[in-house]
Parts: sequence; C-alpha cells; structure tokens
Amino acid sequence: MTAAATIAGQRRNAFGFTFVAPLALASCLNPINSTMIATALVPIARSLHTTTAETGWLIAALYLASSIAQPTLGRLADLFGPRRVLLCALSLVALSGVVGWFSTSLGALVVARVVLGVGTSGAYPAAMRIFRVQADRLGVPPPRAAMSFLSLAAIGTMAVGPLLGGILTGTFGWHSIFTINLPLSLLTAILVVMWTPKDLSQRLSLAAVAKGLDAIGLVLFAATLFGLMSFLMRLAHPLWWVLAITVALGTALVAYSSRRSEAFFDVRMLARNTPLVVTYLRACVLATIIYSMLYGFSQWLENGAGFSSSAAGAIMLPMSIAAGASSFLGGRTKGIRMPFILSIGLMVVGCAALGLVSFGAAAWVIAAAAMLFGFPQGMFSVSTQAAVYIQAPASEIGAAAGLQRTAFYLGAIIAASILGLVYGQSASAGGFLTLTIVMGALSALLFIFTIFDRTLPRGRV
Repeated sequence: MTAAATIAGQRRNAFGFTFVAPLALASCLNPINSTMIATALVPIARSLHTTTAETGWLIAALYLASSIAQPTLGRLADLFGPRRVLLCALSLVALSGVVGWFSTSLGALVVARVVLGVGTSGAYPAAMRIFRVQADRLGVPPPRAAMSFLSLAAIGTMAVGPLLGGILTGTFGWHSIFTINLPLSLLTAILVVMWTPKDLSQRLSLAAVAKGLDAIGLVLFAATLFGLMSFLMRLAHPLWWVLAITVALGTALVAYSSRRSEAFFDVRMLARNTPLVVTYLRACVLATIIYSMLYGFSQWLENGAGFSSSAAGAIMLPMSIAAGASSFLGGRTKGIRMPFILSIGLMVVGCAALGLVSFGAAAWVIAAAAMLFGFPQGMFSVSTQAAVYIQAPASEIGAAAGLQRTAFYLGAIIAASILGLVYGQSASAGGFLTLTIVMGALSALLFIFTIFDRTLPRGRV
C-alpha cells in the first residue's frame, strides 16, 4: 500500500464508530441525568416534604456546577490532554452515584447533583478538543458528521431519559436515578481507554499550569455565576443586594480578565469575536426555552394533568425522539443560518400547540403537541456546535466549547427560576399556560433576531 493510500485510509477512518462512540457515550451522561430527574421531581418533593420551587435547586445546582466546570475542564483538556481529563471526570460521575444513593435530605441531593455536574462536564470539551486535534493532524475538514453523532447520542438519551427516570423511580424509588451512574461511568471509562487515542506527553511546570488555569479568574467566574443563580432562584422575593454583589463580581471579573494574556474568562478574545458571543447568547435564550419546557411540562403532566411518573415519561418520549431525528438531519445540512431559522420557527409553533393542550386533551394529543417542540432541538444543537467550531480560535477550542455549554446551562438556571416563579407550590394548569406564553414570546423574539443576524454565514459552511 502506498503512503498516499495509507493517508487516505486514515482520513476516511479518522472519525469512525470506535473512535467516536466512547465520546458520544460520555456526552450522554449529562443529558440523561438532566432528563431522568424531570419525572422524579414530584416524588422527591413528596418524599422529602419540599415544594416545587425548592426542588428547583436540584435543577439549578447541576447546571451551576456544569456552567463553571465546562470551561474549567475545557481549559484543563487544552493543557493536559482531553483523554486524561475525561477519565478523571468520569470518576466524579461514579462518586455522585454513591452520594445520591445515601442521600436522605434535599441538601445532600444538591451536593450529589453538584458532583454530577462537575463530572459530566468533562465530556463535551474533551470531545471537541480530540476532534480538532485529529482533524488538524490528518488535514481533514471539520468533522460535522462526528459532531452530529455526538449530538444525536445526547439527544437520543434525552429521548429515553424521562421514560427511564419514570420507570426507575416507579420500580426502585427515586434514589436509583443517581445509582445508575455507577455502571454507566464504568462502562464509559473502559471504552475511552480502549478506543480513544492517547494524549501526547505533557511537560508542564506548576507555574505554567497556574498561569494557564488562572485560579483568580476561575474564582471570580464561579462567584459571579453563584450570585446570579442565588438571585434568579428567588425572583418571587428578589434579593436586590445579591444582585448588586453579583454585578460587582462580574465587573471585577471583566476588569481582571481584560488585563491577562491567558485569562480563564477570555474577555479580549470575546471582544474580538462578535459572532461567537452572539452564538453564546442565542444558545442561552434557547436553553431557557428548552429547559422551561422539559421540567415545566413534566411537572404539569404529573401535578396538573394527573399522570403517573411512568406515563409522563411515555408522553415525553415522542418529543425526544423527534429531537433525535432532527439532530441527524442537522448533521447532514451544509449551512448554519437556515437550520437556526427553521428550528426556532418550529419552536414558535410548538409553544402555541402546548398552550392549546394546557386547557385539557387526550394523552396522544398532548404527546403530539410536545413532539412539535422536539423537532427544533437537535437541529439547533448541531448548528450551534458547528458555529462554535468555525468561530472559536483553534488553540482555545476546548475552553470555547466549555463556554458554549456554560451559556446553555445558564439558560437552564434561568428556566429553573422561571418555573419557581410561575408554579410556586405546585404545577397547575394555569401556571403551565403562563409558562407557554413566556416560552412563546422568547421564541418569537429569538426568531426575529436570528432572521436579521448578520454574524451568521450564508450558504455552505
């Protein structure tokens, strides 16, 4: 075989199944845990004698931890190698399963969710870093098909998450949705060791690591997000002094980061990269809509419409299957702008359909309305990944991918605060109608903005 033929074969197999599969499985851990708990929130509230608003901390805690950990582990992947970071992260996922199993209070469950959020945050930035290194090494284009598979796997687990969570909760109790992370993380770690390429040897001094990680910037970033979450989770009775402290911390973060050449929160890179900033903002708004739907819909099904946990998971299944199908279609598109416009437009229609069924309908009608909401999710996710891939600097792809997820998780935190505001003590039909109006308004504004967005490239990318 000639050298040219060998290189051609390497390029064809650069992102084959055995290469991508463990990364896809690792990327599934966060979405499956996000969706499994959706149908367990009501049983947890009943078991621990808490309100719907208080269980919102189980949503917000995971996403706060993920928001901080995603760019942190992305930066560590850039420094130490993505494979090493991913394996360390998987050990935390296993630990969260143990903590969750023995938890008997809401506070302990919040701790388990924080550990879980940190552990599941290693997958996406590590995968994006591995993809970029592999593509650059072999001189191949951005692996859109591989990224699509990554997104399809994540969306696919979102499809089974509510159903699996309902079955586990109904059969073994809500503790089991935490314990299942033990075998999942072990299997993923084995496949990562067997099938992903080894990292290059790293010789970094302690000073170089400290400079690259930027501990002060990390602390300011974490404190700002925690302050913002603390304010958002109490919107019914706003703590304005918390907001003032959050603004001060955010200002300090920007001022500090703008003076560093290798800042954790790279303000100067973002200031030079308007398209990437717009991509982050779009992801944040869409995540607010998606997670308002995901958690608000499931709680309304159980409290407002009277379905069991298992039945609620089954009703949500077609929506997530539709999201998985659209993820596959999104991976086959060649552009970015039109998939964004199409997916957000469909979300506007989906919100209107959900508003209609909030007045009461048969289970299959409710599932059909929710399915309309599912189609946009996968297409939007793949297009966002592609946008970050082409907009972010090559040397900072891990951190940039982490910040993209941070924007997404910030939207989830905002969604948790919206749910606490519109639902209060329990998810009623009136509260769900209000929620659909809020989601519809956000979707319409995002649709109009995207149509006139000049930062998106037109045509093939």
